[in-house]
Amino acid sequence: MVTMLDERQVKNIRLTREEIKRYGRHLIIPEVGLEGQKKLKAAGVLIVGAGGLGSPLALYLAAAGIGRIGIVDFDVVDASNLQRQVLHTTRDVGRPKLQSAKEHMEALNPNVAVDTYPTSLNSENALEIFEPYDVIVDGTDNFPTRYLVNDACVLLGKPNVYGSIFRFEGQASVFATKEGPCYRCLYPEPPPPGLVPSCAEGGVLGVLPGIVGTIQANETVKLLLGIGNPLVGRLMLFDALEMQFRELKLRKNPECPVCGNNPSITELIDYQAFCGVTPGPKVDGNEFEITVEEFKRKLDDGEDVFVLDVREPHEYEIVNIGGMLIPLGELPNRVRELDSARSIVVHCHVGGRSRRAVEFLREIGFRKARNLAGGIDKWAEKVDTSLARY
Repeated sequence: MVTMLDERQVKNIRLTREEIKRYGRHLIIPEVGLEGQKKLKAAGVLIVGAGGLGSPLALYLAAAGIGRIGIVDFDVVDASNLQRQVLHTTRDVGRPKLQSAKEHMEALNPNVAVDTYPTSLNSENALEIFEPYDVIVDGTDNFPTRYLVNDACVLLGKPNVYGSIFRFEGQASVFATKEGPCYRCLYPEPPPPGLVPSCAEGGVLGVLPGIVGTIQANETVKLLLGIGNPLVGRLMLFDALEMQFRELKLRKNPECPVCGNNPSITELIDYQAFCGVTPGPKVDGNEFEITVEEFKRKLDDGEDVFVLDVREPHEYEIVNIGGMLIPLGELPNRVRELDSARSIVVHCHVGGRSRRAVEFLREIGFRKARNLAGGIDKWAEKVDTSLARY
């Protein structure tokens, strides 16, 4: 059992008559009771990300009566978010997610103090942002930030309530406690850049972040109350198609570079470099990439450009700009269908898969292959606004 709050933090906490009525269903649970609800009111929780996982987290933690909730995010609400990010509504499209999140959380529970951090979490600001909070909840969708959150939690001695989602599958665990392993114990090294597609490229079932996010919220409340058996040393795996939960036992790695017996990481590092994610060179004039505007000029000038679409057939059915469809996974076996002497512009949805395709093609001799920066989504936004965006 992990106990987050001691008596000194809650002894001066009082519940109003309105709060007693609001949290009545908590108060009559022996494991929570009045003392437990006072613990929740005394607690502070930071949510990293106001997207798919952050949405149920923010709503349920606010509803539960967590006294102080911080949210880190720098994105704006897009229409494509609304299929799963239930913290936001149609009227919020185009607004910063933090504005939408704060309004909806305060409307749900005006007793909760909501702190917003409109910034990208990085090695320079993470420790300062994390410091005031008792529990950090990871609702991110990229590897550099996951390692950053983990390492900052270990260095500060704060639990990291982890969750991840992709298509129909989700994971959850509690890392960085004194008793259990950290994220690096499970994943010592990040996957090669581009190997694991993002939700923007691979998709995600809309209800999946609701399931995983509420599990994260449940683990957060248990940690703060010091009740039950948290997911420490346990990785929960969920398959929405089979409606099946599985569990893997995790052990703390004594050789872990951040939480092991002799840690070599004692301060936050460059996580973009660690994960092999480096800022790309400027697109204009770069032989590897081409902007949608430059691509349009070439087409308008009648240049001989071969268009290669490396998305999946079901994506091609949604929207396409013509060209040959060869899904990225089939490209090595179908490369003979391409002419290495021609200029080739490769595109996918937002540019990740096509970048990997261009890297592959150039390695085998296609020196005129270039990646369409931003993919068909950027083309639909900037060039042909009549096209559907997904």
